[in-house]
Amino acid sequence: MSAVLVEAGPDAGAVWHFGEPTKEQRALAAGLAWADLSHHEIISITGEDRLTWLHSLTTQHLENLTPGQWQQALILDPQGHIEHQFNLVDDGTTTWLVLDPGRASALLEHLQKMKFMLRVDVRDVSGEFAILRAPGATDDLGGPYALVPHAELPAMKETFSTIATQVGTWALDAERVAAGRPRIGFETDHKSIPNEIGLLNKAVHMNKGCYRGQETVAKIANLGNPPRRLVLLHLDGSVVTIPAAGAAVEKDGVKVGFIGTVARHHELGTIALAVVKRSTPMDAELTVDGIPATQEDI
Repeated sequence: MSAVLVEAGPDAGAVWHFGEPTKEQRALAAGLAWADLSHHEIISITGEDRLTWLHSLTTQHLENLTPGQWQQALILDPQGHIEHQFNLVDDGTTTWLVLDPGRASALLEHLQKMKFMLRVDVRDVSGEFAILRAPGATDDLGGPYALVPHAELPAMKETFSTIATQVGTWALDAERVAAGRPRIGFETDHKSIPNEIGLLNKAVHMNKGCYRGQETVAKIANLGNPPRRLVLLHLDGSVVTIPAAGAAVEKDGVKVGFIGTVARHHELGTIALAVVKRSTPMDAELTVDGIPATQEDI
């Protein structure tokens, strides 16, 4: 069946599904799926100081990053709020940053301002390279991933198609939501800090030197009480419609949070990631656009 494309949002124009989303999800769960993520954006960083520089700017420990090892990292503002989220990999000479569509320009501007006299060169190479979700069991970052020059994309896609099923964002989102992996712009807002959305000891390394926003992260980690938490919501599947990203999560008619990504999972039904007030009881009866919902801790 021909591809059905995403109509709106940052993934607009990407493949949503090929007519059998349940089959695609099962293939993904079995490690027998691949996806075209070439709508994502890519920044390359070269130069001798690139890893120590990124180590000082981000929440991740990158000084001794092993070539081929994928990591997730954040850049925070001075108050600890999340400004940038990306996956990265180094090949021994270049570090590649993979971002959501529409987010490379702001990060590139920030990185250019932070170069000072260091030996680094930063470029937007989205027009030269693309990212694919490669066949294989899903890892902690939603991969495995393959970084491919544009000239080699057709051949790589053909190779992947001989050994795996191509899937769209429906399957990828369902897997991501079930795994509790937050995405910037969906499970974050202008107030989001890493502690709230389960990124400590993941995108945030807890035993590294100073970086912008670290004081907030460390203070709240030591206190153990971030103002909000990320939860998995199970929505009443008898309702045909699904709420939009950003819809309010309510308890007794009072807003206690918002939902991010909503997905129809082949086993779990309609699920969503939501950010709710920490004081909201886990057994509370919640609603989203009038749809009953129950929480599951992540």
